[in-house]
Formats: sequence, structure tokens, C-alpha cells
Amino acid sequence: MGRIDAGVDGMSGDVDDTAAICRLKARYFRTMDTKDWDGMRAVFTDDVVMDLTEAGGGVMAGADAFLAFLEETLDGAVTVHHGHMPEIELTSDVTATGIWALNDVVIWPNGMRLDGYGHYHETYEKTAEGWRISSSKLTRLHADLRVPEAP
Repeated sequence: MGRIDAGVDGMSGDVDDTAAICRLKARYFRTMDTKDWDGMRAVFTDDVVMDLTEAGGGVMAGADAFLAFLEETLDGAVTVHHGHMPEIELTSDVTATGIWALNDVVIWPNGMRLDGYGHYHETYEKTAEGWRISSSKLTRLHADLRVPEAP
């Protein structure tokens, strides 16, 4: 496909690139929930910056550091991530920004459960291998944390 005219407002966007970024984010969610860490590594630039401050995770620089954090934090947990309503803006031929509405559920082996609601605010870079996430900030609108009662 190529560039198309969006019509009334005269803005143009590349449908192929926008669709590729949406598939990239879908792959992020799927590989996290299936704990496919090698597959997940491929969605990031090497120097990705992940800001999970609002979720209690702090800021991590580098894909390998982020994956190590996830492997430790989610060890044995069941996770379900749903991203909705992507707002993708191509800022150049090789960069883009995006905002995704998020609903996530994390259930740890001890029975503790998190139901979270918020947004991912991201930047993307187009590399020789395709689009990659170059930064991501998770913002929370609400989170329900349920701790199991002691026996």
C-alpha cells in the first residue's frame, strides 16, 4: 500500500507502517502472556527505555534489563494483557508515537491478583528488522490489588 490521503483534514499516514506497529504491540502482549522472552526481546530496540514507575517497577534502560525484570517479577504468574484503541502517529519515515489503552490482569502463584487499567505511551523506531518499541511509559488510571486472606 503506500501513503494514502486521509481526506478532509489533508493529513496523510502510511497504512502499512501503522498496521505494522499495531502487530508489533500485539506481539508484545502475546509474548508477555506466553512468557516467550526470546520473542519479546525482538519487539524492542536494544536501548529501549521502559518506565513502569506508576506500576511500582521504576525506569529500566535496555531490553535485556527489562526482560530480566519481567522474568523475575512474573515468575510463575498468569498474565493477561489487552491493548485497545491505538493512537498511532507517524512522526517521520522511521519514527512514530503511540498511545494504547490497557487492561491487564496478573495472578501470582500465592493468589495475589492485580487488575490494572491505564495507558501505554510509546515511541517506535523503524529498523532494518522492522518497527521496534524504543520507549514505553505505563500510566495507571486505576489498579485493584487483591491479597489472599491468610488461612
